[in-house]
Formats: sequence, structure tokens, C-alpha cells
Amino acid sequence: MPKSPPFWSAGSHAARRPHLLARGRIAAALRRWFAKHDFVEVETAALQVSPGNETHLHAFATELIGPGGECRSLYLHTSPEFACKKLLAAGETRVVNFARVFRNRERGVLHHPEFTMLEWYRANETYEVLMDDCAALLAETAGAAGTKEFRFRGKAVDPYAAPERLTVAHAFARYAEIDLLATICGDQGDKTMLAAEAARIGVATASDDTWGDIFSRILAERVDPRLGIGRATLLYEYPLPLAALARPKPDSDKVAERFELYACGVELANAFGELIDVAEQRARFEAAMVEKQRIHGERYPVDEDFLAALGQMPPASGIALGFDRLVMLATGAQRIEQVIWAPVVEL
Repeated sequence: MPKSPPFWSAGSHAARRPHLLARGRIAAALRRWFAKHDFVEVETAALQVSPGNETHLHAFATELIGPGGECRSLYLHTSPEFACKKLLAAGETRVVNFARVFRNRERGVLHHPEFTMLEWYRANETYEVLMDDCAALLAETAGAAGTKEFRFRGKAVDPYAAPERLTVAHAFARYAEIDLLATICGDQGDKTMLAAEAARIGVATASDDTWGDIFSRILAERVDPRLGIGRATLLYEYPLPLAALARPKPDSDKVAERFELYACGVELANAFGELIDVAEQRARFEAAMVEKQRIHGERYPVDEDFLAALGQMPPASGIALGFDRLVMLATGAQRIEQVIWAPVVEL
């Protein structure tokens, strides 16, 4: 397959320029919205001790060399989350970060090795408030882009309409005819039961798949493409086995305070009612790294400084939104490179 012409070629740049100018207007509009709502915009270091401890996220590794030649392994962050939470522990109450982040082994229509993650955090506020933020930011984005509709691959969304709020359990029942919660006991999923349900509806699985792997296959094939059609969808109450850095829902032993925002079948954001139980977070990190080692043959260190800060952090909610994807939908772009000024060279 022939490569695309370089981004700096006159024809390529001219075709992308309207999307890129809209990107600037959208960024400016969102910055005004955050300033109006008393957020402090912060900039955090891309170089971190740990890039994050999620099983399927892959980082770029590098080395810090001191004046005396001493060396330390560091990573380019996959998210500014750890640093932002340290700032909450320091006393900040509302922070926002337009962060350049880096993820290896990711390239495609919606993925780029270096992209912009818009993250914001609210101390002493619930994750339901972040749902309201999402609705407001979709409208702000549309206004800045001069559009009344988001579009992608034939699917459309009214960015001014109130988003649908749908639990993960209801989504699985509606679109896959699966009683998802019946396959969960506490923070563990019954792999055999979910695999049987996947086979019943024609979703292929592998013998070494975990419950989480099977969940992700069903979500990707049967649920994701049907979310955010006509209006955005807030998919909330994720299963506790996939809580990541989210706290359990207080009245449930099966789901966590986690939601994702979808528009035009595209995942735009991932949000948590933040877990601040240090022992539980350490256990989740370690379990994720055991899986990473099993599947990918590598693991990342745990940021002990982050865990120390987590013990001092107030209750909070936080969200990470793919800014480039948001711009894509608002401008009608079909590939993420169309909304990035200087894309990373292709292999």
C-alpha cells in the first residue's frame, strides 16, 4: 500500500488546513470554558518513573543521564494522570491539562503514537459532575467548529442534545442479550460463563482469553458501534474487574464508578470516581503487571511517589478525553492525521 504524501507537501497541507484551524478554535473555546469554571491549567512532565500500569498500554522507554553519567530508566507518559493527582494531593482543587502523550504500538484511523489528551480533575466532586462537563464541552466544541452535527463513517450526533446515560449492564442486555452482572462475583469475572455467552451470540474467543478479554471482544463487536448515534452516550458503571483506577460504587459489589463517553460509535473519554485506597490500588497495579508480563513479556514499575500522594489525595473525580478524536468528529475528518499539525512519520 503506497504511503501518503508527507504532511508538509502543499497539497496535503492545504487539504488538512481547515481541520487544523478548527482545532485551534476548539482548543481556545475549551480553555475559556475551563477558565470560566475555575480550573487551573497545568503542565506536567512527560518523563515519568512509570508510564502507567495498564495491561494493554505500551510506552516509549528512555534514559535520564545525570551530569556525572549516572543513569535512570524513565518513560514518556501515556497519560498525565499520576502527575495531576499529585497536584490534587498538593492542594489544587480543579486542574485541567492539554497534555501531549505517547503510546507505542498504536497507529490507525483513530490512533496515533503521539496525541493530545485533555484531562481534568475535580476534588471533592462526584463523577456525575464530569458527565455534565462532557455535555457542555460537546456543545462548546460544536460552536467553535461552526457545526450543528458531528459525523464519522456515516454516523451522526447532535452535539447539543443531552447525552444518553446507559449502564454497561443495560448496554450488554440491549445489544448483546447478555446478563453481564450474572458473570461477575465481586472483582472477579466468571470466564467460563461469559465465554459461553459469547459463543451463543457468535463472538469468537480464544482459550487463553481472560474474562476481561472476552468482555472487550463483546463490547467492541456488539456494543461500541451502536453507541453515540443521534446523540452522545455516557456508558457508566463499568464492571468491577475493569475498574482500573476507579473506586467501587458504594451500593454495589459488582460495578465501579467509571464511565466512557461515545459519539458516532467512537470512544472519546474515560472517567473515574477516583480510587484513593492505596493498598487496593497497589494490588490492582500488581495484578495488571502480572498480566502484562504473561501476555506481552514486559512490565512497568509502580510509581511509589504516586501511591504516597494517593494516600494524601482528597476524594475526587477525573476524566481523560482524546482531544484529536473530538476535533475529528467536529470537523468531519476521516483520519487522525488530518487534525494533527505535524504527524509522526509512518513506518
